[in-house]
Amino acid sequence: MKKLVSTFLVAAVLGVMIPALSVTANAQTRNYRTSTRSSQVYKRPNIYKRHRNIFNMAIGTGAGAILGGLIGGKRGTGYGALAGAGSSALYTYKINPKKRYNRYYR
Repeated sequence: MKKLVSTFLVAAVLGVMIPALSVTANAQTRNYRTSTRSSQVYKRPNIYKRHRNIFNMAIGTGAGAILGGLIGGKRGTGYGALAGAGSSALYTYKINPKKRYNRYYR
């Protein structure tokens, strides 16, 4: 019982402290100054943010193929993949499009 309580306490403390310490804006930017000009360089986005459309399409197609295979067998896998690809394309490109920011990355 003591191990369970102490494990829960440690997890709770980490769950609160890690997000609180990792959201500083200074960790995401770098300032460079020379005698003539200054510039600010942002951290490169993670792989999901860079390739969000591809990930969403692949996940939707795979989920549709799995559901179609469970419902309709081999033929259902193809139909499910097409339905999943169509619905994920609708979500990715029309319902929740990617927002572009004009930032210069190194």
